[in-house]
Amino acid sequence: MSELSIPELSLVLLIGVSGSGKSTFAATHFAPTEVISSDDCRAMVCDDPNAQDATADAFAVLEFIAGKRLARGLLTVIDATNVQPAARKSLLALAKEHDVLAAAIVLDLPTAVAVERNEARADRDFGARVIKRQQGQLRRSLRGLKKEGFRSVHVLDSEQAVAETSIVRTRLFNDRRDDHGPFDVIGDVHGCRAELEELLGTLSPGVLRLAMGMVESGNALCVSGNLEAKLAKALGRGSVKATHGLQQTLDQLATEDGSFVARTRAFCDGLVAHYVLDDGNLVVAHAGLKEKYHGRASGRVRAFALYGDTSGETDEFGLPVRYPWAEDYRGSATVLYGHTPVTETEWVNNTLCLDTGCVFGGSLTALRYPERQIVSVPAQDTYYEPIRPPAPPERDPATLKLTDVLGPRVIETQYMGRVSMRDDNAAGALEVMSRFAVDPEQLFYLPPTMSPVDSSPRENLLEHPDQAFDYFAAHGVDRVICQEKHMGSRAVVRVTDQGSGVIHTRTGRAFLPDDQQSVVLQRIARAATVAGVWEDLGATWLLLDTEILPWTLKAEPMIRGQYAAVGAAATTSLASALDVLDAAAERGIDVEDVLSRTRTRAGNAVRFVEAYRRYIQPVDNELGLQIAPFQVVASDAGTYENRDHHWHLDLADRLVVADPELFRTTRRLDVDVADNDSRAAGVRWWDDLTSAGGEGMVVKPLSNLTRGKKGLVQPGLKVRGREYLRIIYGADYTTPGTLAGLKNRSLGQKRSMALREYALGLEGARRAATGEPTWRIHQCVFGVLAMESEPVDPRL
Repeated sequence: MSELSIPELSLVLLIGVSGSGKSTFAATHFAPTEVISSDDCRAMVCDDPNAQDATADAFAVLEFIAGKRLARGLLTVIDATNVQPAARKSLLALAKEHDVLAAAIVLDLPTAVAVERNEARADRDFGARVIKRQQGQLRRSLRGLKKEGFRSVHVLDSEQAVAETSIVRTRLFNDRRDDHGPFDVIGDVHGCRAELEELLGTLSPGVLRLAMGMVESGNALCVSGNLEAKLAKALGRGSVKATHGLQQTLDQLATEDGSFVARTRAFCDGLVAHYVLDDGNLVVAHAGLKEKYHGRASGRVRAFALYGDTSGETDEFGLPVRYPWAEDYRGSATVLYGHTPVTETEWVNNTLCLDTGCVFGGSLTALRYPERQIVSVPAQDTYYEPIRPPAPPERDPATLKLTDVLGPRVIETQYMGRVSMRDDNAAGALEVMSRFAVDPEQLFYLPPTMSPVDSSPRENLLEHPDQAFDYFAAHGVDRVICQEKHMGSRAVVRVTDQGSGVIHTRTGRAFLPDDQQSVVLQRIARAATVAGVWEDLGATWLLLDTEILPWTLKAEPMIRGQYAAVGAAATTSLASALDVLDAAAERGIDVEDVLSRTRTRAGNAVRFVEAYRRYIQPVDNELGLQIAPFQVVASDAGTYENRDHHWHLDLADRLVVADPELFRTTRRLDVDVADNDSRAAGVRWWDDLTSAGGEGMVVKPLSNLTRGKKGLVQPGLKVRGREYLRIIYGADYTTPGTLAGLKNRSLGQKRSMALREYALGLEGARRAATGEPTWRIHQCVFGVLAMESEPVDPRL
């Protein structure tokens, strides 16, 4: 049995005359989805797989499908005769366009075998003449297949050879996805041996000997740079300009023995231009690599990896002009590179340049991966004066692009996989974000919407705690925590240990005027210092989910223009109506039914006014507000969704102790949903809150983030009080007919949206905590806002 090796990612052309067995060979060695047959494409466009007049259309379809597969990084096999150079040319161009290698498998069987097979097929009515013509075309082009651009050519010249062949798929040299590190990735060394040895000592007879020895022993990987490529060419007697230190290297090698020079040439000549590591999460290339080239193989990919994105022009120093490709990078893989020295390292869109100009007197720098820790040692000398001074770190002047958020989009999240966003939702979110939102660089997180509980079967109630306890019990949650629902507005606080940051609403708008926000943030930072929060978390910024009281701080215009107006009109008009009806009743007119309904409505109107007036009580302190934090979402030390709610509320209470005037505690009660007495205590607690005028409570899994058999469990369900719901559903919502209709409300879409927003919010916080670029964080924030434009009943 002989083995044919083909790259895992390649375009494979089966070449052979009609009847040589290409389709059978393809079916034997490749999956049906990997094979694109020209006959099948003819059948698609004209219902006849043998119609030669449909060949042009068929190959247009074939090449379109092949292009889509190659763009996705999938092995693609072309089942066609492919005996003419012209037929192969467009397919080779397709491979080049997608930066994949092309392989040829030639079935060069005797002409008599092909003729006999065709004669046995009823759908083939052409004679031996066609087969002989195809065979002649094949034989004339066999020797030139390599020159056409095929990386490998395999010729099977007998039925036995075909039968005894197996296919072995080989990885590209740059494919090290199964190597998970950890890695210490070192920037441009440029012959600085002493610094390299010092750095290696920090991390864990010349640089060539050291590097080659480490690679040969399996202790290191090395990617080629532009100078290694030039050195290999020069040692092979190629014509190169001995500039930028190359002449010094050649002079030094001239004093070495021939075996070492030959070893050096072989080493440099065999270096791969880039590596894909750690399941595709890390890419290392000398000059960087844009996403579409990751794991690909072509001259274009190699040139980019060695020299960067060059324009072909030169600058005032006579050096190539290079485009700042990193500013446009939007890939999920971390890309580490060098080539263009910078004065200091700086992350740009999940890429990092590690060339800090050691040879020019700067420093030698490495990155620990996956820790993302930068380690460097200073240069011991200036070995070479730079032609162009090292640049300052690359800045990202366009942190966001419209293409980051516009159009239908899929966002990968840690806890929910792929979350889709529709085009029309994105357009609506863009309007809000562009006109009203705070600076995107400050906007790390938007909290999810929260679903209410299922409707209560109790006669006079729409919502009741029993349904929250039932929901969590059904999803395998044993213990829940009931938290007081503050009569305020949801706010996200991002504060640094220096007292800077932002306070914004759940739709990303500034919560306070700048001067007031600055004062509040300073107070929060001081309280966190007094409470020891910065030290305990090892953090320099915090992201808090909170309620800010009073409600009128943000909602006063709505209260005055909507609730107060309705309340005043209702109480005034209904009082007048009662006077008229009472007078009519005294005259003996039968208005009892109307009078009873009007009295009920008047009572409801009074309750409506009492309900919203509870929200206009001012906060009596110099700030005119209080903050009730209930969750620490994230910090630069990590995210905290896996800490239970006791941990979060205990930390919040430490802030309350540190500054009781600014902070307000969140009352809470644990409930065992499997224990009737515990459930009853939870119901009584809710009754006490709501009968005293409180809004209600939120019921959450005590352990915080929870997965059930079907995925994420709702992070919380709100159970609102009977009187608070008058504000939401109207003064007369408790009348039997209206309440019966409301109990039929559908919660499916609301809960689906809540979970998607929850996953997106956590993903954005995780990306912020790990230092990912602004556009990656903003995608998640924008996604939450886009979800909010879905058509869901806003009263839920």
